[in-house]
Amino acid sequence: RVSPVPAADAETMTWTIKAEAEARELGIWPLDEHNMKLLDEVHPHGWEDPAPYPLYDLVVIGAGAGGLVSSKQAARRGARSAMISEHLAGGDCLNVGCVPSKALIRSARALREARRSAEFGVMMGAAPTIDFGKVMERLRRLRAQIAPEDSHQGTMASGAHVFQGRGRFVSEHEIEVNGQVLHFRKAVVATGGRATLPPIAGIEQVPFLTNATLYNLTELPTRMVVIGAGAVGLEMAQVFATFGSEVTVLVRASRLLPRDDADASVALQAALEKDGVRFVFGSTATAAQVLPKPERGPKSAKLGSSASPTIALEVKVGGGEQRVFECEALLLATGRTPNIEDLGLDLAGIEHDKGGVKVDDYLATSNPDVFAVGDCVSGCARLTHLAGEMAKVVVQNALFSDSWAFSNMVVPACTYTEPEWAQVGISLPGAEAAGRKPDVYMASLEHNDRAILDGEAGDGGFVKVLCKQGTDTIIGATVVAARAGEIVNELTLAMQNGVGLGAVARVVHPYPTTAEAVMGCGLGYIRAHWKRLPPSE
Repeated sequence: RVSPVPAADAETMTWTIKAEAEARELGIWPLDEHNMKLLDEVHPHGWEDPAPYPLYDLVVIGAGAGGLVSSKQAARRGARSAMISEHLAGGDCLNVGCVPSKALIRSARALREARRSAEFGVMMGAAPTIDFGKVMERLRRLRAQIAPEDSHQGTMASGAHVFQGRGRFVSEHEIEVNGQVLHFRKAVVATGGRATLPPIAGIEQVPFLTNATLYNLTELPTRMVVIGAGAVGLEMAQVFATFGSEVTVLVRASRLLPRDDADASVALQAALEKDGVRFVFGSTATAAQVLPKPERGPKSAKLGSSASPTIALEVKVGGGEQRVFECEALLLATGRTPNIEDLGLDLAGIEHDKGGVKVDDYLATSNPDVFAVGDCVSGCARLTHLAGEMAKVVVQNALFSDSWAFSNMVVPACTYTEPEWAQVGISLPGAEAAGRKPDVYMASLEHNDRAILDGEAGDGGFVKVLCKQGTDTIIGATVVAARAGEIVNELTLAMQNGVGLGAVARVVHPYPTTAEAVMGCGLGYIRAHWKRLPPSE
């Protein structure tokens, strides 16, 4: 006999079931205390929309980096602004991108350092091992700790309204959300993007991973195949190989970073191969299927479970050779697709193509009262920090009638492998493709004292600076180093403010630092141009 559930308990149970279903739909799992805290911040169950203003100065569709910055900054500057959040506030960066990936990268670095401890005179006894469950629990805990910065309550506290639902344009100056129509003077499309699904036969029938699902893993896969060698593919390939997975990366090109610096390509390939990553260049996946489970077989020691199916991937390599790769985890890291479907863009007079929303140099769309930022913009680099900076430009141009040009921005990028690879401005292959012949100044870290002391001198690291021919005007830079993402900022600052490489050389750098290599490039310029005494008779 089953006892009746008290009404209050039944209501709580119903609420919990609905919250769990919503969490699964949002792609956040497992629903432990950390993920519950995350969802309470960025997609609270039962959120009540505020009563809308009769007219908004700015309405933003999207709650990623671009949406958060534009709505909050507008409100803080006196505007009546609103942000429409359909999915998870914080966007990919907080939930399934920058934040969780860097948590994994830090755990992998700790394991790598522990394995090298004897090199530094630190004896640890037994070989260090990874507890994958604790690694992922740490990821979820830190993500939840960071989440309040992007929370609905935080946005409301800035003075902006938050509506939780799907926003659609219904006219050139109206957006509908949850049955309400918001009237606006200006609007911003900041809907972000999603992982691109490659044209592989049968791919929809296999349990593939993307950045949106990778961080829900609770068991370490024995074998992982990664399709794509961009930032996500390279970072996660190195992480999982360090953890102990057998990782294969399928690369369509003949080398890593085919449009970027060749020296960086060589250094990164060597670093990842050292950690156990296997690359297959000139490869294209053509078909995928789940293999039937064998009737009997030993459990995987690394998985600890026979629940993960085996995926077979057919791959065309080189001149047409067909190969089959088997794995328990298939990670698709093949680029981004803009989220622009079902937004009513045509009703608002907003032009777009398959690459996203079209904008001018001031980030205005074909509707002069609607702007766009971030991953949903056609031809735009998919970078969180870029989306945030674009949002600042939009607030200035939309609300204060300024003309801040997007093309004036100098935007660095960093891939957080070990060593890291950072780039700002044009690369050497890019310059050559454009018919330019820049002067190149390069400083290897092989003889950098800090790199030697830190055990990083053999990683192939360097700083390379490109200058307009015959001048010290910096047009681009590439950095491969343990802290490349920090080092590149000095060169970005110089480019943004028109500071030449000769002036950079005269900046006193602390000793010993890896960043002295930047000064080394500057000294290379000075040596090439300094005045010399005439030879003595």
